[in-house]
Amino acid sequence: MPRLHTAEPEIATGQAAALFTATHRALGVVPNLARVMANSPSVLKGYLGAVTVLSTEGTLSADVGERIALLVAQENGSDYCLSVHAFRGTRTAGLSAAEATRARRGEADDPWAAAVLDLAAAMVRDRGAVADEQLAAARRAGLSDGQIVEVVAHVALNVFTNYLATAARIDVDWPLLRHTD
Repeated sequence: MPRLHTAEPEIATGQAAALFTATHRALGVVPNLARVMANSPSVLKGYLGAVTVLSTEGTLSADVGERIALLVAQENGSDYCLSVHAFRGTRTAGLSAAEATRARRGEADDPWAAAVLDLAAAMVRDRGAVADEQLAAARRAGLSDGQIVEVVAHVALNVFTNYLATAARIDVDWPLLRHTD
């Protein structure tokens, strides 16, 4: 049972209704996580803005973003976010089930994607205190400073959603995947 109220899009009015419409446009559904975020319309608006800008103007591909999300959810033990990103990663971003599973462990066959995941894992595990050698390794793999900043943004956004989903005990509205699997 959720610990925070979930707003219902069907009866929302004003700014909440507009944000639910934007959520549906951005994600294709209005997931329970967005319904909890709607308790603070500014939070939902900020989240949608970040997701939209990173996906439309960022340089990291959708599959790389989903790999980061899977890694972060696994590291944080967020079954809600792990479930959503396994679903989105394999259904909309083109990851195979094996690639999604490997991403949870911070692994990828593509050396560039593996470097992104190495950096993301270091950020999560060290709470942003990434060593100089880790940044140098990311640059040697071909990541620009802009892409490194985008990796940080993806990690931070996913940490936020992991923490909110866990704190609120949001009901999983995707095929359930547990971090212990």
